[in-house]
Amino acid sequence: MLITKEGMSIRFNEDDVRSMGRPAVGVKGIELDPADQVVAVALVVKDGTLLVASEHGIGKRTPFDDNEGPVYRRQSRGGKGIITMKTTEKTGCVVGALPVRDPDEIMLITSVGQMVRIAVRDIREAGRNTMGVKLVNLEENDRLQAIAPVISEAEDETPPEAPVEKPATPEVK
Repeated sequence: MLITKEGMSIRFNEDDVRSMGRPAVGVKGIELDPADQVVAVALVVKDGTLLVASEHGIGKRTPFDDNEGPVYRRQSRGGKGIITMKTTEKTGCVVGALPVRDPDEIMLITSVGQMVRIAVRDIREAGRNTMGVKLVNLEENDRLQAIAPVISEAEDETPPEAPVEKPATPEVK
């Protein structure tokens, strides 16, 4: 999925994007309005939800699929997409989106450096075409800058790197 700052998103199969070399320009993922830009890329997670947050601290979770089928239907890449969050004067623009599950935690980072850690299960699920709920209280001149997943040390399965031994250098006489 590609998510834009104006609250649009498009879901397509990764097989619809052909492999290319490094210097290639690429293919169009979503048709953007002139003032819009892509702010997030999310992989669809089975039994997960898409968490979307806006610059005024408003956010929501929406399931990728429900009992009646996909909430975010698959489309052909390069289309306009569908509304994922209603952006208004109250919400501001979308600053980020993440695929999440109930046990996860996220970090909210503001433009003045405030960091707030919250549990995903405390964020209400809402429909695609809604604004959401208040995630964080912001001062008048502050804005939500970014959201990030919290990865605890217990979940991090990456073993520490072994020290690299330098080869012995021959003595020069």
